[in-house]
Amino acid sequence: MVLFLLLASAFLGLLAGLFPVVGTESEREANPRSSYQPPSLEPLPSPAASNCSQMTLKLDFSSEVVENEYIVAFTGYFSAKARSLYISSALRGTADKKLEWHIVPRENPASDFPSDFELIHIRQASPSSLLTLEDHPYIKRVTPQRKVFRTLKYIPSPEPAVPCNGPPDSQKWQSSRPFRRTSLSLGSGFWHATGRHSSRRLLRAIPRHVAQILQADVLWQMGHTGSGVKVAVFDTGLSEKHPHFKNVKERTNWTNEKTLDDGLGHGTFVAGVIASMRECQGFAPDSELHIFRVFTNNQVSYTSWFLDAFNYAILKKIDVLNLSIGGPDFMDHPFVDKVWELTANKVIMVSAIGNDGPLYGTLNNPADQMDVIGVGGIDFEDNIARFSSRGMTTWELPGGYGRVKPDIVTYGSGVRGSGLKEGCRSLSGTSVASPVVAGAVTLLASTVLNRELVNPASMKQALIASARRLPGVNMFEQGHGKLDLIRAYQILNSYRPQASLSPSYIDLTECPYMWPYCSQPIYYGGMPTIVNVTILNGMGVTGRIVDKPIWQPYLPQNGDNIDVAVSYSPVLWPWAGYLAVSISVAKKAASWEGIAQGHVMVTVASPAENDSEVGGELTSTVKLSIKVKIVPTPPRSKRVLWDQYHNLRYPPGYFPRDNLRMKNDPLDWNGDHIHTNFRDMYQHLRSMGYFVEVLGAPLTCFDASQYGTLLMVDSEEEYFPEEITKLRRDIDNGLSLIIFSDWYNTSVMRKVKFYDENTRQWWMPDTGGANVPALNDLISVWGMAFSDGLYEGDFTMADHDMYYASGCSIARFPEDGIVIAKNLKDQGLEVLKQETAVVEGVPILGLYQTPSEGGGRIALYGDSNCIDDSHRQKDCFWLLDALLQYTSYSMTPPSLSHSHSRVAPPAGAERPLPQRLEGNHLYRYSKVLEAHLGDPKPRPLPACPHLSWAKPQPLNETAPSNLWKQQKLLSVDLDKVALPNMKSYRPQVRPLSPGESGAWDIPGGIMPGRYNQEVGQTIPVFAFLGAMVVLSFFVVQLTKAKSKPKRRKPRIKRPTYLQQQTATAGKNPTV
Repeated sequence: MVLFLLLASAFLGLLAGLFPVVGTESEREANPRSSYQPPSLEPLPSPAASNCSQMTLKLDFSSEVVENEYIVAFTGYFSAKARSLYISSALRGTADKKLEWHIVPRENPASDFPSDFELIHIRQASPSSLLTLEDHPYIKRVTPQRKVFRTLKYIPSPEPAVPCNGPPDSQKWQSSRPFRRTSLSLGSGFWHATGRHSSRRLLRAIPRHVAQILQADVLWQMGHTGSGVKVAVFDTGLSEKHPHFKNVKERTNWTNEKTLDDGLGHGTFVAGVIASMRECQGFAPDSELHIFRVFTNNQVSYTSWFLDAFNYAILKKIDVLNLSIGGPDFMDHPFVDKVWELTANKVIMVSAIGNDGPLYGTLNNPADQMDVIGVGGIDFEDNIARFSSRGMTTWELPGGYGRVKPDIVTYGSGVRGSGLKEGCRSLSGTSVASPVVAGAVTLLASTVLNRELVNPASMKQALIASARRLPGVNMFEQGHGKLDLIRAYQILNSYRPQASLSPSYIDLTECPYMWPYCSQPIYYGGMPTIVNVTILNGMGVTGRIVDKPIWQPYLPQNGDNIDVAVSYSPVLWPWAGYLAVSISVAKKAASWEGIAQGHVMVTVASPAENDSEVGGELTSTVKLSIKVKIVPTPPRSKRVLWDQYHNLRYPPGYFPRDNLRMKNDPLDWNGDHIHTNFRDMYQHLRSMGYFVEVLGAPLTCFDASQYGTLLMVDSEEEYFPEEITKLRRDIDNGLSLIIFSDWYNTSVMRKVKFYDENTRQWWMPDTGGANVPALNDLISVWGMAFSDGLYEGDFTMADHDMYYASGCSIARFPEDGIVIAKNLKDQGLEVLKQETAVVEGVPILGLYQTPSEGGGRIALYGDSNCIDDSHRQKDCFWLLDALLQYTSYSMTPPSLSHSHSRVAPPAGAERPLPQRLEGNHLYRYSKVLEAHLGDPKPRPLPACPHLSWAKPQPLNETAPSNLWKQQKLLSVDLDKVALPNMKSYRPQVRPLSPGESGAWDIPGGIMPGRYNQEVGQTIPVFAFLGAMVVLSFFVVQLTKAKSKPKRRKPRIKRPTYLQQQTATAGKNPTV
């Protein structure tokens, strides 16, 4: 009988593991997972049918200015009454006595506390009234109020449904910019794969339970679950009774909608990745979750909402803040200033780097700031996600060089997170990778006993020092590498306050990680190589560099063959600063080839917060190792100089795209640098043996005798008169010039107008795709000019297929030159009148040898889109090769000189040349022009940059042979930080049973409390094994019993110890 009962119990346990538990009717009604459809979104597929919601996240941001509303920023925090008095006092001094204004009420949780800004409405504000406001001693800045639109679309995967734990390549990505969706599809032939694997391979089936993939369960077993850490999610809100969250401390609404709930699902997903306690579990389920609803259900937000919410986050002493938003405007002063203030108050901000990859120079703000942890995305095979934005930062252009970003990468493709009401969904994007790092940071912060050591700098130091570098990927794609949670824990728990560098060394010989530095050796006479290093100061929010950095070359490694100049931040605030290192070759190494090494020593000091002594400081000395390859100076014909100084981009001004077909991405914001959106062109020129250098100063600041060709592409800036004179002299002495122009038509510019944030009026772009009137001034001395015609079309040139995208034509050219013409569509007519016409014989290419003895050559082409990575459809690198052969070696390509498309050079008498747009505001953003009584004029020519070379302090010792070791912080010994002696948990890989929970089951004891409740049903394998063990035991016992001979035993009184054993077994003792 006992055997029968035990076998029945084991069998029932097995059934319980194999089949789902059926609830009551009311429970099933409370669990409408299969029928729920979030508002304004496409219906989600039923989990019963597809096991999991597999979604592609399409994310888009745009903004516009709110008419007549202004944000008045103050120099400190004041009460509402004081702010009103200051504004009234300032506006009383305005000349307009009938000015109508009022303070816009802001009804949110921060309205009862002092604030550092006010939102006012001024009807028909004049520039003078705004200047009067800014003149008040307590008013710092007046900026327009912005309205932000975010478009979130969850698109079901078009492929057959697969389980959430299916292979990672079941996810598809849609670009955040609609125009790029097709060019970034898997079938695109233009965008090259960025992953390390290009051949066919067997894909591993990896679950999307990202917290356990990153081994968060190791820290859970140690008792660390995020307890005591306040984490803020700035997104679309969260439902009050969502079953995944146990510790939601506060939900606040900063929008104009009267709800705290999430109507879209994005905020819920982000919160789930950070702090979900069941099913698709987050990293830190015990953390204090603070939900900031800053987007409406229509996906609208305002700058003032963010500013109020940021102030409230500071007031609530938030520890970690996730911001899965971003945009290209790093000059949005109220927003950027507030981010600095947040981090200065020890708020660790984690932000998505952007979804505009694989194009370079597409970093989003605020993730591109030094004090913010910028996160990029990878897939589950450790390939950089195609959508993840690439560096470098473009703040520093044109004179400097960008910083390394992202800081770190982690899983952002096919990650599982909480559904809108319950259940799980799988999404992709850097807005998914950001909460993965935010959750990891929250969990890591909870492991540190001395929380005073945790700050934005120390946390970033631990993350980047512990990151695992991905092979075959450069630093502008992966930053410091892949997030390693356990190593970060070890570093953080043996950390002491110090300074560190990012990158921690400079090795111009290490490819591909140090691309683009490693792609070209340095040589005497070349433009200095600039490396922009970020200083992270974990000792305090503010700091300084003591004395000057010291340059110490290694004599045995030829360090005296290079010169080094260093510039740096006068103040490191908040938590960070820059160290710009310029490297050049000494004259004595003009014909030498080899490797040179040295290092720069930097000492950082910060006030000691807890030091009882007055003036006490903490100091930290860091070493920046430098290794370069030097080659003899190349011949002049192989050296190409790229003009960066005359390229303008957004921000600060509105400069339109070169291709007018790209209506969904109208701004030129990628920097126009050879290492951003002209990267492919640069790589091609290097492969052809050319040495490409960048000029970040006026044309008066380079030695033309060193270069064969000056390359000007898509120039929007004006030219100093001295530049025009010098260029004419340089070309007469043998320098050649290649110009790739773009469209310029004042009627079209008026058609593609923008809203001016300062004058509150619609205005036209101040240039077209290029500044054609300025270019015409530059080349007029040779009888050349571009027209204001606007053309596009496909054609064939020298047996190459070409596409002309919004280019101009050549209006004038010397009669002894070579001109190539093609039949193209009149795009200007199409834009202005929506009519289509084909123009025959449009001159688009011109080649000219100047008449002076030993003079250079000039080549003109009317469109730059064919060498620009931004929207290139068909490249024309072959044409660039042919033009360089012509300009560098005076070899006229026969395919052009004898082309059937060659026409007589146009004289240009029948059509006037394009004129500058009347009333344009280019002077506001120009380095050349300045305002002068309504008629802009050139500024005085600036002095050429002068580098102060550091005095070397040579070392007669051997340099380290391998600069790339895992970054080590001072006093960090990973062996001293013990981990539990256990096997790392890996969830099993299997499809979900119909009706089964989508969770990965957590073994008992990993997470205390109620995390085991409803995490999942009993695992069938465990139930089956348990039943088999019980069955085997009783079969053995029964066999033994039958094999023994039966003997009648006399009845005797049981000994006391047997009675005690029987009592222990749960039976009543015999009396």
